[in-house]
Amino acid sequence: MTQLLDVANMSRWIRRDGAEKILTSMTEYLEADFRRWERFDKTPRIASHTPLGVIELMPTSDGETYSFKYVNGHPSNPARGFQTVTAFGVLADVDNGYPTFLAEMTLLTALRTAATSALAAKALARPDSRTLALIGAGSQSEFQALAFRGVLGIEDLRVFDIDPAAIAKVQRNLEPLGFRVRAATSVDDAVRGADIITTCTADKARSTVLKAAQVPPGVHINAIGGDCPGKTELDAAILEQAQVFVEFTPQTRIEGEIQQMDPDFPVTELWRVLTGTATGRTAAGDITVFDSVGFAIADFSALRCARDATAGTDMQSAVDLVADPDDPKDLFSLVDVLAPVS
Repeated sequence: MTQLLDVANMSRWIRRDGAEKILTSMTEYLEADFRRWERFDKTPRIASHTPLGVIELMPTSDGETYSFKYVNGHPSNPARGFQTVTAFGVLADVDNGYPTFLAEMTLLTALRTAATSALAAKALARPDSRTLALIGAGSQSEFQALAFRGVLGIEDLRVFDIDPAAIAKVQRNLEPLGFRVRAATSVDDAVRGADIITTCTADKARSTVLKAAQVPPGVHINAIGGDCPGKTELDAAILEQAQVFVEFTPQTRIEGEIQQMDPDFPVTELWRVLTGTATGRTAAGDITVFDSVGFAIADFSALRCARDATAGTDMQSAVDLVADPDDPKDLFSLVDVLAPVS
């Protein structure tokens, strides 16, 4: 039967192991899979857009295991009492096509996004980076902070959001965990002296959350809020003066910050830096941008991490998802009208 990791047990796993430990482990899964990037099937996500949001499918396979994620993005949802993003995902055996593992991915995607950010920063940011600016204090903020501490040792945070209550929420959640959180009064205040800047806002519009004049030499920008057509956060001038790195170029040109640029605007895929086939940061004064929109291979990694960490425990439960008659050629036996009904 298919093994299920549901919402309650996903939460149990995170509480058992701790989000920071999981994020650090997940970064290792991500790096391992990114290093074998060329083995995977790759396609831009299949998206259904409406004025209210988007519903997407994100499939991939390494030839042995297939995965997909179902995910939505509806920026107006919180005002209506719903989450902006919800998701679930599946691993399946390529050999017979049977699904083997089913998991909630709303929490798991939050972990995956933060772990991917930390992996990119490990490869691209200055090694002496000590301060993280968070522009946007939504539901991703705490996960980003924990990932950057687990992987890069960063504990100094500067947080800005147009909603003061969101900043207070980040302080309330992270200060008891040992972070030094400063509530910034503006974007300028937040980025002043920061080594890494994460932009993650929810407005589904072409915005300029961060301007070129606000970005000093040497900064690494983790741009994770631009994730659909028509939604951006960075001043195009930042991209022109930076080295830009992406997950999967065809998808990022549709959904990422580089949708603002010409189709031949040069970018480097992160996996190439991790495998040594391309260079990342070349000097301390370089500005690097990770234009991240999320890609199916990262979901594949996150699902494997969750499956392996909870295997053999009562956090996973068997779910009868696949019709499996005794005779594989006799599916009708499961609905035989002459069979007794108990």
